[in-house]
Amino acid sequence: MSATEGPQYRVRDGDIARDREAVLAVWRGNLGQDARMARKYDWFYGRAPSGAPLLQLLEHEAGAAPVGVCAAGRRRMSHRGQPLCAGVLVDLAVAPDHRSLGPALMLQQGLFAAGKRELDLLYGFPNPKAAPVFKRIGYRKFADMTRYARVVRHASYARRRLAEKLPAPLAAAMAAMAGPAIDLLKRLDDARRWPAARRYRVEWHERAPDIESLWRDSAKPDALTAVRDAAYLRWRFDEAPDARFRHLLLRDGDTSCAWFATTHDDHTLQVHDFWTLDGATPAPEIIAALLRAAYAMGHATVSLELATSAQRLQPWLTLGFSDRGQRPLFGYWAQIADGSPDLHIVSADEDE
Repeated sequence: MSATEGPQYRVRDGDIARDREAVLAVWRGNLGQDARMARKYDWFYGRAPSGAPLLQLLEHEAGAAPVGVCAAGRRRMSHRGQPLCAGVLVDLAVAPDHRSLGPALMLQQGLFAAGKRELDLLYGFPNPKAAPVFKRIGYRKFADMTRYARVVRHASYARRRLAEKLPAPLAAAMAAMAGPAIDLLKRLDDARRWPAARRYRVEWHERAPDIESLWRDSAKPDALTAVRDAAYLRWRFDEAPDARFRHLLLRDGDTSCAWFATTHDDHTLQVHDFWTLDGATPAPEIIAALLRAAYAMGHATVSLELATSAQRLQPWLTLGFSDRGQRPLFGYWAQIADGSPDLHIVSADEDE
């Protein structure tokens, strides 16, 4: 058993089966609803297709019930055609009486050491305030995870802008007239610029569709990117607790050309993952077809988060997606000691 000794605390390797109840006890009251977190444990820790996550437990006294926990979920990725086993940092929790920098730092250092032994790289999405701690442990900033959005129904947007200058009733009345007109002009412009978007047949699926041929036949980037085979898609989207994903498949005849894993609320269609025959760089007409489908479903905005290259981002910018905010992506990758690695990371590459 590996252990990191401290004045009062120690960190030990956890066992996914043996330590289930101990982990849930630490999570209780700290991470989400108890019943849901139990389902999450059985899914994320018990059935991960890439293998059991690395689990670290913090003890105040040897043999006592753990007072802290953190983990790294295994993810199969590739880089320049070579397979890699990555770990995404998740589920850091420390009992209230033990929440100080020392215990939490020991816990994270234990996970960092375990990850260096067993994985090719580690990555995570810390709160910006935690960046100094991550740097102290040995991580460095890889990139910014940036949210991009494109408005497809403009009435709400117009109402907010007009309300800055006009009384609310007048702003609402004008927006009700202006919004559909702006929508029509934007749609006509997209149709003029990307007429090929109309040839794609739109299919919505409640479960992950069969995209094995799409994944197999697609261009793979040299960037670090997740393996999107059937086992991963079923686990990540269909088996997740409270699964709420809908999948958009675009076909040209009998050929699957693009796939998007989405969720939605009353306003926004959120893209969590996607892949196309061109790999991680969708053709503009593919994105135009996504926007048409979102509009047809009544959504006002399409949004996604990406950490990717300028080249792979460009089609989204061409179709009018704009930056709506960033959060840092940190990692450790011994193979890439300096500079910023080439990444293609989406929000599905997190734990949920």
